[in-house]
Amino acid sequence: MKLTIIGSGYVGLTTGACFAEVGHEVLCVDNNQQKIDRLLRGEIPIYEPGLDELVKRNTEAGRLRFTTSTAEGVDFGEVVFIAVPTPPQPDGSVDLRFIEKVAREIAQVVTSYKVIVDKSTVPVNTGEKVADTIRRYAPEVTFDVVSNPEFLREGCAVDDLMKPDRIVIGANSEKAIALMRGVYAPFDAPVLVTDINSAELIKHAANSFLALKISYINAVSQICEISGADVEMVAAGIGMDRRIGRNFLNAGIGYGGSCFPKDIAAFIAISEQLGVPFHLLKEVQAVNRQMLQRFLKHIRDALWVLEDKRIAVWGLAFKNNTDDIRSSVAIELVETLVKEGAHVTVYDPKAMENARHLEVAERLIFANSPLEAVDEAEAVVIATEWPEFAAVDFAAVKARMRSPLVFDGRNLLDPARMAELGFMYRGIGRGVS
Repeated sequence: MKLTIIGSGYVGLTTGACFAEVGHEVLCVDNNQQKIDRLLRGEIPIYEPGLDELVKRNTEAGRLRFTTSTAEGVDFGEVVFIAVPTPPQPDGSVDLRFIEKVAREIAQVVTSYKVIVDKSTVPVNTGEKVADTIRRYAPEVTFDVVSNPEFLREGCAVDDLMKPDRIVIGANSEKAIALMRGVYAPFDAPVLVTDINSAELIKHAANSFLALKISYINAVSQICEISGADVEMVAAGIGMDRRIGRNFLNAGIGYGGSCFPKDIAAFIAISEQLGVPFHLLKEVQAVNRQMLQRFLKHIRDALWVLEDKRIAVWGLAFKNNTDDIRSSVAIELVETLVKEGAHVTVYDPKAMENARHLEVAERLIFANSPLEAVDEAEAVVIATEWPEFAAVDFAAVKARMRSPLVFDGRNLLDPARMAELGFMYRGIGRGVS
């Protein structure tokens, strides 16, 4: 099929490349000329494992192309996906200006039947507003609007698209449903067909539930710390229950990134607009905020005063396998340490370049390796769960440090092993070794 993706950011580019990989012809549209120029040169503007190979292979095969022209894109595709940003507003609600703008642009150039698909994460009832907008500016054109939420995890997005858990199609038209089934025919996954409003709610409800699991185990970790229990063992015992599962029961300094904080805030705002306040999700947010503050208190308690202390921070991305630092708890931690006068050296396998553009960057030292970062450090802080941090030679780490203090914000390390090596180790919900 011929497919158009409007918006060539994280979701749009990954979706387009995967659709091309299974044989569709895909035209990706973006109004950022610099981004399109980079893509035309074969440069990938984001880090996502496996994406660069997909883009290169399908561009060379002619199945994946790029343009800045919305008119060209709408003319090309039988199905037109909208994958533009939906950033949060100060009150937590979703800023839909980009969605509305694209709907108007489509209306101004569409000349024949199209299926218009909301791929961006949007509040319930957005599909109705997109349809109303297109009708207002193109009353003579026939079209259908579909909600097709994405369920991509950064760092695993290519796998999530090529081997999805499920495909959700929210539509009120049999013609649109048939075309969408055609789009996903090459993918081996169950397809759930719903009305548009239900499909729009599924994404926010799913992310909110996953955030709930994270905040739940983080709340349990606080009880573990005080009682002397080990949250990793507690989580293992809970996760063995098939009704619960082990995924997302990893205690740490809190969730971040471009999805969870935004989607939870949006779902709270949606519920309040509908007159049914979601108090449980407000508590999820509160627990998430508490985790970093508790962690920082442990660091302050050990170092007494942070001013003039040399601290190494491993990890800047909000999670491993990505260079994304948006709403990263690791960045918030670094900013707090710097604000309190610490001399902070940072290292991240993929996110260093993005971090160099932060306002706080001029007050940071950027190391070339985890070992270089700990030279003369009085403490090392693990802020992102990169597996390579667990594989570091900690005997060499200790030899380079001024004092052997390790604060593991992601429970990557074995407390007993760290104690054997002579470190004072503190994780999350595991006490002090």
